[in-house]
Amino acid sequence: MREDTKKISVLGLGAMGTAIARAWRGAGYGVTVWNRTVGRAEALVGEGAEVAGTAGEAVAASGLVVVCLLDDASVGEVLADADLMGRDLVNVTTSTPGQARRRADWAGARGARYLDGGIMAVPPMIGVPDSGAYVFYSGSPELFADHRDALAVPAGTRYVGEDAGSAALHDAALLSAMTGMFAGVSHAFALMRGSEAAPREFAALLVEWLTAMAPSANGVATHLETGDYTLGVTSNLVMMVEGNGTLLRTAEEQGISPELLSPFMALMERRLAGGHGDEGTTGVIDLLLR
Repeated sequence: MREDTKKISVLGLGAMGTAIARAWRGAGYGVTVWNRTVGRAEALVGEGAEVAGTAGEAVAASGLVVVCLLDDASVGEVLADADLMGRDLVNVTTSTPGQARRRADWAGARGARYLDGGIMAVPPMIGVPDSGAYVFYSGSPELFADHRDALAVPAGTRYVGEDAGSAALHDAALLSAMTGMFAGVSHAFALMRGSEAAPREFAALLVEWLTAMAPSANGVATHLETGDYTLGVTSNLVMMVEGNGTLLRTAEEQGISPELLSPFMALMERRLAGGHGDEGTTGVIDLLLR
C-alpha cells in the first residue's frame, strides 16, 4: 500500500475536475488542486482545498495524482517538468485507446504507476449517491486495488483490465452507441414534426420502444460468441431491407432527409447481397472491420 492514501492532488479544474475535487474534499480527503487559471480554484479553497502554485508542486503534494485536462497533449505539457517518481497517476482526461497506452508507457518511464479512466457521467452526477455515474478504469491493477475506496468516492468504479487503453475503448464504444441512438431519435422526431402528436407524448412512446429494443444487444453478443448470426433471428435481413424501403418512402413523404439512416441501411443491403439474408444485423459488424 502506498502512503498518503487520504491525500489527493487534482490537476485541471474544468467542470468535471472541480466536481471530482469537491467530492473528495466533501468526503474528508486532503485535496490539493492546480489549474492554469488560478481563479477557478477559489471556490474549492473556501471548502478547504489547498492550491499549488505549479503542476509540479501539486504532484509532489500527494501520492495519488488525478489529471482531468482538455486532451492528451495537455497532459504531456502540464506534467512535462513534474517529478512522477513514486506517484500514482490517474488520468481521466478524454483520450483514445492508443493515446492511453502511450501515456501509460510515458508515465512508467518516469517511475509512476498509471491508471486511465473513462468517465461515464456529466459533472452534476459526480459525488451524488445513486446518480448512476461510474468511471471505467484500466492499467495498473495494483494501483486500482490500493486506491479503490478513494476512486469510488466521486463515482462508481469499473475496472476493465490491465491494458491501459481498455477504459478509453469502453468509453468510446458506449458513446458511439449513444450517438447512433441520438441519430435515430433525431430522425424519429423529425418525422413526427408537424403531426398531431405532442413531442412529450411521442417521447414517452419512444423511450418505451427503445427500452424494449435495448436487450437485443445480448443477441448480438451471442452471435459474435458463437459465430452463428442466425440464432434467435425473428426479423432477418430480407425482411428488414424490404422494410427499409417503407421507412425511406415515409421520410420522403414527410419531407425529411434520410441521411441519418442511409449509411446503416446501405450496409444492410451489402450484407444481404453477400448471401446472408437469413441473418439479423450482426453481420454488418464484419463489414465495418478494416
